[in-house]
Amino acid sequence: MSQVSPSKRSWTEYAILTAKGFAMGTANVIPGVSGGTIAFITGVFDELITALKSFDLNAVKLLFSGRFKEFSQYVNLPFLIALFLGVGLAVVSLAAVLSYAFEHYQVFTLAFFFGLILTSIVFVFRFVRKWNAGVVAMLVVGIGIAVGIALLTPGTENTNFGYLFVCGIVAICSMILPGLSGSFVLLIMGNYWLILAAAKNRDIGILLPVMLGCGIGLVVFSRLLDFVLKRFHDQTVGLLTGFVAGSLLIIWPWKTTLTEERTMPDGTIKVADTGYEWLMPAVNQEFWIALVFIVIGAALVWGIENLGSGKEKKSA
Repeated sequence: MSQVSPSKRSWTEYAILTAKGFAMGTANVIPGVSGGTIAFITGVFDELITALKSFDLNAVKLLFSGRFKEFSQYVNLPFLIALFLGVGLAVVSLAAVLSYAFEHYQVFTLAFFFGLILTSIVFVFRFVRKWNAGVVAMLVVGIGIAVGIALLTPGTENTNFGYLFVCGIVAICSMILPGLSGSFVLLIMGNYWLILAAAKNRDIGILLPVMLGCGIGLVVFSRLLDFVLKRFHDQTVGLLTGFVAGSLLIIWPWKTTLTEERTMPDGTIKVADTGYEWLMPAVNQEFWIALVFIVIGAALVWGIENLGSGKEKKSA
């Protein structure tokens, strides 16, 4: 995944970056779908990690000394603005729509993402420069971790400041890590609906520790990812590809959510998710419609990849 120099980008390319960010934001709204997966399959993952890693003491010095142009170049600011503009637009404009679709048309919504991610696995294999036993082992480990997370029992809601801070760290790390959904991890930690409601109601008491955790997690984890990608590129890509493949279990369209009643500390009774029961689909009208959505998702990735390959050949 090569990084494009900011000076070589046209307005059209920045618009495409915003569209990719929009796709990342769209994915992050759905529990089980990872924005990092979209970044990975659209070819912006390496550049995103490198740009985030650039926020260090030198960047702070450039910013506060008024050297804004140098700061912008140092952290690849135009790239980040274009990408996160798309993420923000998606969250603001599509959160309600996707939440409604996920609630009322869960099978079809997950079917679309299933097809999208299933096909993307074929294309991410090309990022491995040389396959060997170590890369295959990391691929298997990645699948195992993602499947293990899918089988975890969700925890209970917790409003403790420290726990919310940890939620922010874990959520942002999983959001930029391909194959692991930040929304799903928050669901496992028991605070997905709490944070979603806080965002809707602008509850700063809940959001502040989460945002602090997100900020610190983003800076620290991006540096770690940048390090391992440079030192162990093929093994890291193998691990990330395993995450993506394993996440298909979470996104499997035909499953039911298991619930139970739990007594909260204040004595109230709340229905909490306890996991999933995976099912084989019945061959009926819903199945064939879902199959169409799988094909649409797969075709979308295939078209994007072929379009990108065509542009690379023309520029070669």
